[in-house]
Amino acid sequence: MVVKLEEQEKELTAFLSGDIDHHTAKEIREAIDLKAEQCRPEQLILDFKDVTFMDSSGIGLVMGRYKLMKELGGSVTVVHVSAHIRKVMILAGLDKLAVIQK
Repeated sequence: MVVKLEEQEKELTAFLSGDIDHHTAKEIREAIDLKAEQCRPEQLILDFKDVTFMDSSGIGLVMGRYKLMKELGGSVTVVHVSAHIRKVMILAGLDKLAVIQK
């Protein structure tokens, strides 16, 4: 699995690794959604530290988690984003939906 989930108080952190593409995005999405619906965090943190590649599926992954967290009354923060992936996220407008940190 390319995602490890960690719950602490009112935060859920998803540690992502490897490639995020159409092959892996569904598995990541399902794991995060299931855990978020169970623990109903106030904040979802998507940690991109170990992500080596991301295509448009990664953009969809972040957008979908934003929608889920909005329904749950929470927010999304994306952390440890490489310069290249950060640029792609900003071009896609994700900085309007989530806090994107380096």
